[in-house]
Amino acid sequence: MIRSAVLVLLAALAAQAIPQTDIDKLYPSIEALYIDLHTNPELAFQEKQTAAKLASRLKTLGYEVTTGIGGTGIVGILKNGAGPVVMLRTELDALPVNEQTGLPFASKTNGVMHACGHDLHMAAWSGTAQWMAEHSAQWHGTLMMVGQPAEETGAGAAAMLKDGLFTRFTKPDFAIGLHDDDTLPAGQIGYHAGFFRAAIDQPTVTIFGRGGHGAMPQNTVDPVVIAARTILTWQTIVSRENDPQKPVVITVGSIHGGTKSNIIPDQVQLQLSVRTFDPEVRKRVLAAIARIAKGEADAAGAPREPSIELSGSAEAVYNDPGLTARLAAALVKGMGAANVVEMPAKMTSEDFCEYGRAGVKAVLLHIGAVDPVKLAESRKTGIPVPAPHSPQWAPVREPTLKAAVLAETTALLNLLN
Repeated sequence: MIRSAVLVLLAALAAQAIPQTDIDKLYPSIEALYIDLHTNPELAFQEKQTAAKLASRLKTLGYEVTTGIGGTGIVGILKNGAGPVVMLRTELDALPVNEQTGLPFASKTNGVMHACGHDLHMAAWSGTAQWMAEHSAQWHGTLMMVGQPAEETGAGAAAMLKDGLFTRFTKPDFAIGLHDDDTLPAGQIGYHAGFFRAAIDQPTVTIFGRGGHGAMPQNTVDPVVIAARTILTWQTIVSRENDPQKPVVITVGSIHGGTKSNIIPDQVQLQLSVRTFDPEVRKRVLAAIARIAKGEADAAGAPREPSIELSGSAEAVYNDPGLTARLAAALVKGMGAANVVEMPAKMTSEDFCEYGRAGVKAVLLHIGAVDPVKLAESRKTGIPVPAPHSPQWAPVREPTLKAAVLAETTALLNLLN
């Protein structure tokens, strides 16, 4: 009878909205961390100082902290009696981008920037860790805080799992993550059940020619021209070979060839980003990319067929439908219906997928990070606002950070009761 009464009390506490004053008290600390992380970004698998800062905070809060998992990953465990194990993940790495935000705390590292918002994710994650540690009377179970390296390369989650994330430590019952978003107003939570973020493949295609003098192209096989034709023809895969109801994106994000305007080079290298959801479509698109590259090279009389290397692949993110519905209901109750919306799937990718593939019920949520006025104007004019991976990406930090902590703590309280 006493145990039943305690469980009822805990459930009642979990159902209550977290006081805004709690979040306000946390804010100065997490804002300072956000600014520090934004100013001092580190690339994939180089996040030593970033990881050390987060690990130090967790240790101070009483978590059992292990560092160096999967390279630079960290795991903080807080055991609080019997109950489920819930994992909250943040990413640690930045991108090779030259910042153009004009912020007073812009990156001090030339060519490196938190252009995807991982600094915001980490700061909110830290605030959530603090709130959960200070309010342990309101939940029971085990909280597993994971700081994952190298999300941007698609290798970090797999590296942590290979290094024993779910064997050296306890395997969680649930895993959740939160990612900032340019399509929602600051502080609004977006959810989507089922396939949410696309699979990614990153082929590197090298086209070979026969170099020579720019004034005598008749003596060469120009790989620059072959590359140009190949890029344009690849787009017909999307427009003419694929069912338009099964989305595909083929982007050539990098072209490297030649050294001088009057020298035709021997080769050109193209780096692609291919996004799909359907496994059969994925297979067919990659085959078509290879077929077209070979065909264009043959048509031009290239001395050899192109080489194709695949790297940095990741599967599609699948949000467990039951868990998604449960969290959406809890967030609506804790944050208000206007602040929690269903959103469409996105063609961007995330290696958060690996946790679900490892057998854990997992959900990746999104949080808006854009000034509502600017977003409304963007929708009116059709001119997009800066988005993640842009050198101008600068989330509206206070409402976004506060809402992120509120969303994460609300979700954790629901799962840990």
